[in-house]
Amino acid sequence: MAIQGKKREEKEFNVLEIGLFPAEVVAINPNIEEYKDILGIELKEDSKATEYLGESKDGNTTLRVDFWLKETKRENKFKKATYFLENKERENKDGSKKQYINNIGTTTWADSEENLGSWFTKRDFRVAYQGEDDFYNFVRTWLGKLDYSDLETVLSLEWKKLMKGNLNDLKEHIGGEFASIVVLPATVKTVEKDGETKQYQAVWNKMPLPEYALKNFRLVDYHKVEEQDKIKKKDPKKLGAHEKFVLSITGEYGCKEEYSFKDIHEYDPSQSIVSTSKVIDEDSADY
Repeated sequence: MAIQGKKREEKEFNVLEIGLFPAEVVAINPNIEEYKDILGIELKEDSKATEYLGESKDGNTTLRVDFWLKETKRENKFKKATYFLENKERENKDGSKKQYINNIGTTTWADSEENLGSWFTKRDFRVAYQGEDDFYNFVRTWLGKLDYSDLETVLSLEWKKLMKGNLNDLKEHIGGEFASIVVLPATVKTVEKDGETKQYQAVWNKMPLPEYALKNFRLVDYHKVEEQDKIKKKDPKKLGAHEKFVLSITGEYGCKEEYSFKDIHEYDPSQSIVSTSKVIDEDSADY
């Protein structure tokens, strides 16, 4: 008997997961050294992972912001929530309304400054840029220990610095006194290209939840249509964070990827609870 040959190379296959997971922010737009030291990832020499600045098809400066998240319930499990900012004021399709943002990152729509609500104008405000609403929604949840009801509280990053890729004002709050745990859904994204279908790990970033909201999904099965209908019948002003999340992810402009309201678990296509072909309209808004 002869036994010989080359030892096979051990490869780690990425397991796709879906479901809600609590995590802490451990890195924002990491450089090559931070990828290795914080995330344990050694980038290839030709990697574009740290090329965060870009240009839109209209010639505007763009910035990709990667929030790297470390799960709190499992060791060495990292995921990434990504946001895209563009140096372009945000308005609706026909140009009749603009989106405004105040100095704690809250946004609203109006056809003119004169028609903004008093609840909004009691703080400093300006016209919002593309992508700021989702970006600040995440930051507000992550820095959830700030007292946003206090008129002296400010959460406003200098736009010109952002458009140069400068995120130091945010990075200094990683692990800081205002930082809190965020909950996001891990999703599976299906992409068809050249007749081939591939699935990738993703994170739906539209409406991050505070950690306390997670318990609600363990008590009620929000995949059930009847439970979703109960939420729709409630007064919108009285909805909890988890209920707004359910309406957002299942709504007309909600998540188009595979998702689950359960705790994070391995994705099994044969047992998929949700499968949707909805298309997210980037110009949509609740206004």
